[in-house]
Amino acid sequence: MTNTTARMGFLYPGHAAEDDYPRLAKMITPAAEVTVVHTEFNKDAHTVEALREMGSPQRLSEGARHLENTDLEAVLWTSTSASFVRGMDGIREQIETLENLLHIPASTTAMGFARAIAAINAKRVAIAATYPENVALLFTAFLEHFDIEVVHMTSHGIVTAAEVGTLEREAVMRFATDNNHPDADALLVPDTALHSAAWLEDLEVAAGKPVLTANQVSFWEGLRLCGKLTPQQGLGTLFRVDPWS
Repeated sequence: MTNTTARMGFLYPGHAAEDDYPRLAKMITPAAEVTVVHTEFNKDAHTVEALREMGSPQRLSEGARHLENTDLEAVLWTSTSASFVRGMDGIREQIETLENLLHIPASTTAMGFARAIAAINAKRVAIAATYPENVALLFTAFLEHFDIEVVHMTSHGIVTAAEVGTLEREAVMRFATDNNHPDADALLVPDTALHSAAWLEDLEVAAGKPVLTANQVSFWEGLRLCGKLTPQQGLGTLFRVDPWS
């Protein structure tokens, strides 16, 4: 009998909203098996310099070594900003680093966003970014590689992931709805430090459109790499899409 349980590894920088991954694993049928490895970095800061160091091949390799000799089917680098700040060449380097070390499919949250936007057939998006503006603008530039039009972008200038991780339901809901835009097909909330797993459906009801959050997209991308992506309820529009349609 084919094993339908997805087995995924998530490399997660520091501590903020990593508990979203075991939560998401229990929300799908059949439940997934997830391993979260906390990667090291020099500084918890949403600055280009700090994020480039955080997402360096050296840091990813150090984290990935904790996943060697496991039976995982896929691995994700789960920092959106510490992926896109390195540009497309840097993202390819991150993916190649993980695949060469672990010999399983790899991806990043940033790439997961590009694929998820295509999966829900969104052409124009709004971005509710926790980052400072200069970092958020790099996310906009990343999306432009995939012909995704950003019709609205708001940056909130929160410097540390640790602070973002303390935001609770009311603040996250308000953050999303305040930064929505009527011309957008979908609302993107790109920070993996922000909790969202428990409120995915509520966020979409409040926004009146699909909402893609970083941890949701990372988990979806992992399932896709495992070849075990099936329609699910309770996790937003993205998970209701039939990947084979």
